[in-house]
Amino acid sequence: MDIHKKIADELNLRLEQVNRTVELLDDGKTIPFIARYRKEATGSLDDQVLRELDTRLQYLRKLETRKEEIISLIEAQGKLTAELADKISGAETLVEAEDLYLPYRPKRKTRASTAIAKGLEPLAQIIMEQNVQTDPKAEAEAFLNQELDVNSTDEAIQGAMDILAEEMANDADLRKQMRRFTQISGTIYSKATDPEAETPYQMYYDYQEPVEKLVGHRVLALDRGEREGALKVTVALPEGKGEAVMIRRFVKNDSMAAQIVRAAAEDSFSRLLFPAVEREIRRELTESAAESAIKVFASNLRQLLMGAPLKGRTVLGVDPGYRTGCKLAVVDPTGKVLDTGVAYITIGAGAKMEQGKDTIRRMIIDHNVTAVSIGNGTASREAEAVVAEVLKTIPYKVEYMVVSEAGASVYSASKLAAEEFPEYDVSLRSAVSIARRMQDPLAELVKIDPQAIGVGQYQHDMPKNELKAALDGVVEDCVNHVGVDLNTASFSLLSHISGINQTIAKNIVAYRSENGAFTDRKQLKKVSKLGPKAFEQCAGFLRVPGAKNPLDNTAVHPESYAAAEKILCECGFTLADLSGKVLSEIPALAEKRGFSAIAEKAGVGVPTVTDIIKELAKPARDPRDELPLPLMRSGDIMEMKNLKPGMELVGTVRNVIDFGCFVDIGVHEDGLVHISQLSNRRVKHPLDVVKVGDVVKVRVLDVDLKRKRIALTMRTDAPKAKK
Repeated sequence: MDIHKKIADELNLRLEQVNRTVELLDDGKTIPFIARYRKEATGSLDDQVLRELDTRLQYLRKLETRKEEIISLIEAQGKLTAELADKISGAETLVEAEDLYLPYRPKRKTRASTAIAKGLEPLAQIIMEQNVQTDPKAEAEAFLNQELDVNSTDEAIQGAMDILAEEMANDADLRKQMRRFTQISGTIYSKATDPEAETPYQMYYDYQEPVEKLVGHRVLALDRGEREGALKVTVALPEGKGEAVMIRRFVKNDSMAAQIVRAAAEDSFSRLLFPAVEREIRRELTESAAESAIKVFASNLRQLLMGAPLKGRTVLGVDPGYRTGCKLAVVDPTGKVLDTGVAYITIGAGAKMEQGKDTIRRMIIDHNVTAVSIGNGTASREAEAVVAEVLKTIPYKVEYMVVSEAGASVYSASKLAAEEFPEYDVSLRSAVSIARRMQDPLAELVKIDPQAIGVGQYQHDMPKNELKAALDGVVEDCVNHVGVDLNTASFSLLSHISGINQTIAKNIVAYRSENGAFTDRKQLKKVSKLGPKAFEQCAGFLRVPGAKNPLDNTAVHPESYAAAEKILCECGFTLADLSGKVLSEIPALAEKRGFSAIAEKAGVGVPTVTDIIKELAKPARDPRDELPLPLMRSGDIMEMKNLKPGMELVGTVRNVIDFGCFVDIGVHEDGLVHISQLSNRRVKHPLDVVKVGDVVKVRVLDVDLKRKRIALTMRTDAPKAKK
């Protein structure tokens, strides 16, 4: 198999693109580095396509290795034929390769292996020929053997049937055909193990759906319900259809031998083949659903991490609580903690409540706080109500936002948080984290295990290695896309930079502590264990504000500094002009000169010239600055009981799942916009319409106070709401 050509065909890429990309990956280059600084080689493939290519490359290489192993194993048994070797070499999936190996795989003791040990394999071959003249009972007489425990012709024939049944079930082509048949014609059924029990899976207590129509989130729900003992899930074919496939394949006529073959085929289907196919179908459904869910999770995480930062604002973080009070922390625009406190504002009234309000009011005014970040956990609604009331008494405008506090408790109890804030207890660290999430979501959320952030569905059911790889890749892409300040970046941010592992990240922080701020990128070469390869990978993603060479504070890679100076010269500027200035006219000047002509003079490709010009026009630009700011609130808050069908509201998308999205509309519970209500047109997947962080207009369809559920619509042609 030509792996590179197959990948090129599957991903609709040129073979040259795949070849060059694989060379770079094999040379140890990271995906963010390849995406940003090797565009000429890859044809400007973005990080997501590169990751897809890398994932497919690893699978196909694993497949080729396994096929070679299988051929060697069968050859060692002396059973390899040219035809079988060709079939194995041509297998397109690991499942197909393993199907071909199945008849030759060392087996545990089975009914067939027992019959073979009794010398009944020749009898099975005689019966399988289905000669109309053959009398199976008469043939079986020759195989009676008390020493081998074959005491009757019936026992001999049964043993021969067991051998035939296993051979039929191990037929690779038949297994492939039966899998495909089940995918097209099979139905999945679920029943309650206890119909009276109240569980989250009641809609699946008596449920059936064609296998080919089953969507991912239902697969994951059925899997979890079965795992928790609430459901019994099976796959079935239409009555008699599976057996009929096998009978057509193996039964040749109506002879006595053929009747035995027919019985063996029916036994093979019900006892061996279909149970195996059912397990494979269930596994494929689960793997496909997990793959889809991981993609949704990764997309949600990307949007959350790349949310617009709230720059230049002093923020009060509120970690709500009941008995222990709401923990408070004020952080300045750089994230430095200015003040902490506790306010008992969620239980009762009286002196304690008023004292809590005074504490919040004092902290806001003393530190000129202009934004409040409230965690959305326990007691959030009560805390929000009091904060909104207090803000009305502040003599200047202060806005607030309820933010997801998922993972805040995990972070606050971590070793990293203890090292960062040794002077604060766990709950105050949470308040700091909640405040910083509003200021810079990326810088704060990279400190938390992505799986704990909770933007997805069934994340705890996902294959851990695949989920971790996907989410770590998203974090890596986001951090490198934005870039970091070499002199202020935390260990957490640095450890996600291309070419920098945790050891090097710690060494960078240690170097900073011992020698003071970095004054240029070249100093990185003095950091312990940061060699030439690591420098090549990381340098372009690390910014040095105030460096002597202004290019050190841009995304221009040191390898392209000479090219950047030539580009500046072609546009009538010098490197000195870049210091402290925004050369916004450069793109227009370059356009007039011609990008190709400039590229030729600079000795680099047009994609690199394009990227350098963007950087020269806006040095140290943050791509997140171009995004809309998060939705802030300052007025009265609503409760669910205030919502009425038909009300139009503006909200923020908090989570996207396979069947819709959840929107924060300013009440304690997020509302659900079902996939059918996302648009006037048909929507294939919610991610085609909405992303986490989007600010959207919605209309209330229904409010269920008892179940705390809010149904919303984004359709402009939505039917009239329920009365």
